[in-house]
Amino acid sequence: MKESLSMEQTQRLAQRLSPRQVLHARVLEMTQPELEEELRRQLDDNPALEADYAPEAKPEEEAATQEAPEIAADEDPADYGYPSSQGPAEEYTFQIPADAPDLYDSLNAQAGELNVDDEMHEMMTFIIGNFDDNGYLTRTLSAVADDMAVAAGREIAMGKMREAFELVRGLDPAGVGAVDLRDCLLLQLDRRRPNSLELRMAREIVDHYFDLLSKKHYERLASSIGLSDQDDMRDALKLIRSLNPKPGSAIELSGTSMRLGHITPDVAVEEDDNGRFTVSVLSRLPQLQIENTFAVDLPLETLQNKRAREAQAFIRSKRDEAEAFISALKNRSMSLLLVTRAIVSRQPEFFRTGDQAKLRPMVLKDVSEDTGMDLSSISRATAGKYVAAPTGVYPLKMFFNEAPREDSDTSSHELMQALKEIIEHEDPQRPMSDQALWEVLESKGYKLARRTLTKYREKLGIPVARLRKKL
Repeated sequence: MKESLSMEQTQRLAQRLSPRQVLHARVLEMTQPELEEELRRQLDDNPALEADYAPEAKPEEEAATQEAPEIAADEDPADYGYPSSQGPAEEYTFQIPADAPDLYDSLNAQAGELNVDDEMHEMMTFIIGNFDDNGYLTRTLSAVADDMAVAAGREIAMGKMREAFELVRGLDPAGVGAVDLRDCLLLQLDRRRPNSLELRMAREIVDHYFDLLSKKHYERLASSIGLSDQDDMRDALKLIRSLNPKPGSAIELSGTSMRLGHITPDVAVEEDDNGRFTVSVLSRLPQLQIENTFAVDLPLETLQNKRAREAQAFIRSKRDEAEAFISALKNRSMSLLLVTRAIVSRQPEFFRTGDQAKLRPMVLKDVSEDTGMDLSSISRATAGKYVAAPTGVYPLKMFFNEAPREDSDTSSHELMQALKEIIEHEDPQRPMSDQALWEVLESKGYKLARRTLTKYREKLGIPVARLRKKL
C-alpha cells in the first residue's frame, strides 16, 4: 500500500472564557465568608488594591415589587458601582458542639498526607468540596470537572480526574465518595476483613440483588442466591445492617461544650406597611479603590529607561488585576440583587407568610426571563447563598421548584406538604399504596402523574406502604 502525505484545513468552534470572565464566575459563586477571605488575600497580594474602611450611611433601598424601577437587562452591572440597596451583613447564629470536626476538613487533611502532586491534590480538594453532608457525590464527575475548569481557567483531564476520585473514595470513613446507597455499601464491604463467608454473601447480595434487598423480599433473595441455610442469610443481612448508609455522619461530634456557628445571609427582604417589598444586598466588605500611586501612569519621557518600562508594566498589571476584582464584586452584588428581586416578585405570598405551601412553581429559566441573566450565572448567584426574610432565613436554592404538570400552578413544595399530611393521618396498620395516595390527592384537586407522586414520596424520605406498616 502506497503511503502519501496530505494536508487539510478544518474549522472548529470553541468557547473560551477570558480571565476576567473566569474571575467574575468564581466571585459570583462565593459565599459571604469565602468572599471575605478572598478580599483579604487580594489586599495582601495586590498593592494596587486599597480598602476604605470609613463607615458610610446606608443608601436608600430599592423596591423589589412590580412598581420598582426596572434595570435594563443589557446594561453592564459594573457601571452601577455597588448596588443602591447595600446594607450591613448580620450573622444568624445557631449552636453546634465546639469540638465538632468537619467532614470537608477531615477529608482534606487526609488528602494532604498522600504523596501526590499539586494538581492531583487540587482535584481531590475540588471533588471533596462537592460532597453532600452524608459524604455522597450527587453530581456527575464530568460536571464537577467542568466547574473546576471554569474556576481554574484551564482544561481538566478526565483521566486524572477519575484517578483523583478513586483516591478520595479510599479515604476514611469508608463509604465517602459514593454515588448512591448501593455504591456506599459496597465501598464499606470492600474494606472489611477477613474475607469470610458472610462477607462474600453480603457483597453478592448488595452487588447483584440490591433491588430485592431494598424491598425486603428475603425469600426471593435466598432463592436467587441458592442459599438454604437461614443462619448464613441472617448473618449476611446482619453484616449489611451494620454498615453506615450515611458515612459523613461517622465524623463524630465529640465533646459537650457548645460554640456558635454562623449563617451570613447575602441578601435581606423586608416588607413595609404598604405591603411593598424591598431587597437589600448585605455586605461587610469595605469600599475598594485603586491606590493613588497606581492610579496614574509614569510620564512618557521616563519610559525610555528599561527599568521605567518594567515599572510601568508592573503598575498596569496590578491595576488591571485590582480593577478586575472590583468589577467582579460589583457584578456579584448586582447579580444577587437582580436574582432576589425576581424571586420575590414571583413568590410574594411566601415572603409574607413563610408557608412553603405558598411557593409557586419557578425554575431558573423564569428568573432568566425576568433578569436577562444566563442560567449558569443564576445558578452560581444562588449557590450557597441565603436570604433573610421577616419569617426566617432561607437558602435561595429553595425557591426553585418545578410544577408537577405543565398546566398546573401548584408547586412541588405544596404537593409534598399535602402528601406528607395524608401519610401522617393514614391507618398505620393499613398504610396506603401510592395509587391510593394519588387518588386522595386527585380528590383534593391536585393534578399530578402517578410516577411524580412516587418521586415526591421518595424525596420526603417516606418508604413504600409495606415498609410503613406497623403491628
